[in-house]
Amino acid sequence: MKAALTMWKNTRMIILVAVCAAIYGAALIAFKTAIPLIPGITEVRVANIFPMSFGLLFGPAGAWGTAIGNLIGDIFGGTLGPGSIPGFVGNFLLGYLPYGMWTQLVPFAERSGEWKVRSWRSWVCYLLISFISSAACAVVISIVLDALGIIPYAILSKIITLNNTFASWIGVLLLMAVFGVTKQQLNLFWMDIMDETEIGRPFAGPIGAWLVTVAAVIGILGEIIFDLPVTSLSWFCTLGIIVGSLLL
Repeated sequence: MKAALTMWKNTRMIILVAVCAAIYGAALIAFKTAIPLIPGITEVRVANIFPMSFGLLFGPAGAWGTAIGNLIGDIFGGTLGPGSIPGFVGNFLLGYLPYGMWTQLVPFAERSGEWKVRSWRSWVCYLLISFISSAACAVVISIVLDALGIIPYAILSKIITLNNTFASWIGVLLLMAVFGVTKQQLNLFWMDIMDETEIGRPFAGPIGAWLVTVAAVIGILGEIIFDLPVTSLSWFCTLGIIVGSLLL
């Protein structure tokens, strides 16, 4: 989590936040009313091909850009409301967890922060983390909207998870196309921009990664696994996701 705070001292990272926010926000607005799933709440989010790539390419700038871009999409797409606050947090996680868990989700974790198209670890990490980050985003957003009486948690959490996961899996084509150019030619890979002291080394990173993983999975499938009230279980899962994210 350290890099997500220290990056605001780096001008290039701040510019990348603006770029990511503009791209994500514009894509959300363009498809906001194309295929609505729950009018005024969510739709088929074509724009969600971006957050995984943003996170892996631009690190914390991608996370903040995704969160701010989602808020921009709500403001100019006509869906600004109580759900925009948990939406900001959930979309931050959608961009944060990819880079935060990339080297911490042992034993599958990559040894470096880079995407390697010929590495089985990169492919396994990408598929797993795209689902985990999508589920974590869904849990955080859905439990708040359920508490506000807007839409039941059990329905919204499944829709967001599936929506985000499939879009992220398609987004791997984008990552494959631009990672080399971004890192080698444009020199915009986040770990090359930030100093090692700014990035930090989380001492409990693997614990945080697995805490997020377990909490996200239980948050989505908990009612099937445990004979407990869905909302109570989901609040505990939300807490687990937040604590795990802070440990990364």
